[in-house]
Amino acid sequence: MDVMGDKATLFESGRFAQASGEEPTRDEMTDMGEAAEEVRLGLAAQSGDAEAASVLGAMLLRRGDLDGAEPQLRAATAAGDRAAANNLGVLLHQRGYPEEAAGWWRIAAVAGSAAAAHALGRYHRERGDEPAAEYWLRQSAEQGHVLGAYALADLLEHRGDVGAEHWMRAAAERGHREAAYRLARALDTAGREDEAGAGADNAVAEAEQWYRQAAARGHRRAALHLGAILEKRGELKEAGRWYLTSAKDGEPRAACALGFLLRDAGDTESAAVWWLRAAQEGDGNAANALGALHAERGETQTAERWYRAALDAGDDNGAYNLGLLCAEQGRTAQAEQWYRRAAYAGHREAANALAILLLQGGDTTGAEPWFSKAAEAGSVDAAFNLGILYAGRDEESTALRWYERAAAAGHTEAALQVGIARLRAGEEQEAERHLRCAAGGGSTEAAYRLAALLDARRPPEPAHELGEIVHEKTECEEWYERAAAQGHRRAQVRVGMLAAARGDVVEAARWYRAAAEAGSRNGAFNLGLLLAREGSEPEAAVWWTRAADAGHGRAALRLALVYARRGELAEGQRWADRAVELGPAEVSERAGRLRDALREELSA
Repeated sequence: MDVMGDKATLFESGRFAQASGEEPTRDEMTDMGEAAEEVRLGLAAQSGDAEAASVLGAMLLRRGDLDGAEPQLRAATAAGDRAAANNLGVLLHQRGYPEEAAGWWRIAAVAGSAAAAHALGRYHRERGDEPAAEYWLRQSAEQGHVLGAYALADLLEHRGDVGAEHWMRAAAERGHREAAYRLARALDTAGREDEAGAGADNAVAEAEQWYRQAAARGHRRAALHLGAILEKRGELKEAGRWYLTSAKDGEPRAACALGFLLRDAGDTESAAVWWLRAAQEGDGNAANALGALHAERGETQTAERWYRAALDAGDDNGAYNLGLLCAEQGRTAQAEQWYRRAAYAGHREAANALAILLLQGGDTTGAEPWFSKAAEAGSVDAAFNLGILYAGRDEESTALRWYERAAAAGHTEAALQVGIARLRAGEEQEAERHLRCAAGGGSTEAAYRLAALLDARRPPEPAHELGEIVHEKTECEEWYERAAAQGHRRAQVRVGMLAAARGDVVEAARWYRAAAEAGSRNGAFNLGLLLAREGSEPEAAVWWTRAADAGHGRAALRLALVYARRGELAEGQRWADRAVELGPAEVSERAGRLRDALREELSA
């Protein structure tokens, strides 16, 4: 009858679901199962079963029913159940009685509870007693308790103890995601600091594995770093998936990185969505990206608003970008103000931009220290600009030192300037090295000067008859052609001359014409020579006229001869006078004799 009475009370209280015409859901069945288990444990505990009381107490504690859990745990603890002692400590800690909780944890830990040893270690660390904390955390970790291993690793890492990695790795291997993430960060950092060697590569590869483990367990920062590694390696699709996972979990940096990935793929609209999400969560980099996007669209007010948001988020790039925006709009005073703000905060490119602004305003004295500050902070452009500044003062040695610094960091135009300086000093090998760097970096002038340097070393080649094509090209001609293809007029003339020397008249004419049409008087003169040899003297005279009008003495002499042969003596005399004026000496001498002869003919 007592049992029946108990059941009636449970039904009335709703602890058991009443029968209905519908099948119970899975959740309802689970609740029914838990309720039945709780009843069973309660009856067993009432009959003096300490283990049942311990399990029931733990069940109620997990549910948050501290009042129901405490008598069950105290009863089981009194019977010597160490798990109950540990859970009683947890309960008391939640109630705000840490000292009493520590007493029960100590009892459980001494009895061999790894969980209690972990809790006791945490208690002592919170109170600054690191020796006691280490002792109990080590007891927990050595028994295989994953939280104990992680807490011990954290304590040892805080103290700079080399044993931290061992326990961090132990916790990670047992599935602790934060331990896996922190182990990955340590390996990643070590690999980046030691950039050379297989050891660094192995560290980064192992870091990637731990990032994967932590990310797979829902660690959003691990997913962010894993995405960054994959993006750097060019595996953009998988990188995007991890960025997306991290961003959805609320990581603003991942949302920002995903935005850049989408922008690079051409999906600017989707990129803006993720940048907006990141910026609203306080990511300054995303706010800057949104500002740049609106600036490109001409929406300067919106761009300025986002740059200010980036600055408010603590990103100094916001001030720098505001400076750029103001400078583009001609608001020089405001640009200087923003550049200064970013520069004082240590933004090296802002310091360089401020120096350029001051230099443009004629304040050389004010510009120099900002160039120096930017260059010392690692700005390659600032180092190059310092070189220009000192070169303008004829301080060549100081200028060269800054050019060399910029060139060593890969600055193309600086490498060209170093190459030119070494050529002047007669240091051909050093000059060639720097010119190759600059030419390889895309410098047209460097390609031409390198070609000229190699050209001067070439042994003389046998002459070829016009029309006899020889296809073999030297390295110097390849560099000339690279410069010529980029519009370098002297290179175009030289390529034409080399083609003519090989007997390739068509190729020679093409390059001479390109140079002449770009304004090269030598190109026009040589094109005229080529056309005259091919029997097109009237067209040749057109190009010689263009060259002579641009100050080419030999072209003027050629025109004088052409008009003399045609019997147009006055025109011939006019061009002969022009050739005498233009020179050089040899041309002036020949033109003078021709002019005198034409004058005699005209006066006869």
